[in-house]
Amino acid sequence: MPARSGAARARDVVILSCEHGGNRVPARYAPLFRGASGVLRSHRGYDLGALDLARGLARRLRAPLFAATTTRLLVDLNRSPGNPSVLSRYARQLPEPERALLLRRLYAPPRLRVERAVERAVARGARVVHVAVHSFTPVLRGRRRELELGLLYDPRRPGERRFCALWQQALVARGPGLRVRRNAPYRGSSDGLARALRRRFEDRDYLGLEIELNQGLLAAGRFPLRLEAWIAGALRGALGAAAQRAPRRGRSA
Repeated sequence: MPARSGAARARDVVILSCEHGGNRVPARYAPLFRGASGVLRSHRGYDLGALDLARGLARRLRAPLFAATTTRLLVDLNRSPGNPSVLSRYARQLPEPERALLLRRLYAPPRLRVERAVERAVARGARVVHVAVHSFTPVLRGRRRELELGLLYDPRRPGERRFCALWQQALVARGPGLRVRRNAPYRGSSDGLARALRRRFEDRDYLGLEIELNQGLLAAGRFPLRLEAWIAGALRGALGAAAQRAPRRGRSA
């Protein structure tokens, strides 16, 4: 996308997404999952609590949310088309034409909706702060993950690095004393929707971030409202701090 010109960058615009929001299986593919109800209900089937948090952030921030509720065990929206894990072992049972149809119908459209939303905001002169909401299991392969919240970003992108530092500072300043780490329990530069969008949009126009919440924080299967308010308030604080530090641009000749 060509670089913009103008007196100053417009305000940051938040766009939210939730790629693993549910464990729904469309009727067409139900035979693939016979006997798999347990895995569909587990962290392998979807990101527990992520959709609750994403919806709460969308309400509090008045931001658009692009959420998917089809199980990641059918097609994983947070993997590139060439990644072998974009289709799970269940979906790989399908013949090749059916796999191609699955990618066309259930994979490409939701990713394209996020991309188009970013494109429209950037065209208006805004910088997009894209926050993809995910969650992680507290224990993986016998190892306990020693954090409650992770903020993921690509450290090679200065805008993302600075914004995540501001967000972490705002979270710590507002309490409630939970462990917040950057680029944990995953690396923000790993394969995903944000990495795909970074290839198209410059750092000055697009910040591709992920927030990862520990599923151990869930209360009766839902994300607590007090923590939702904490995260949203800290994100507002980071947006305000970023706006104060944003350099003004002179008009191009």
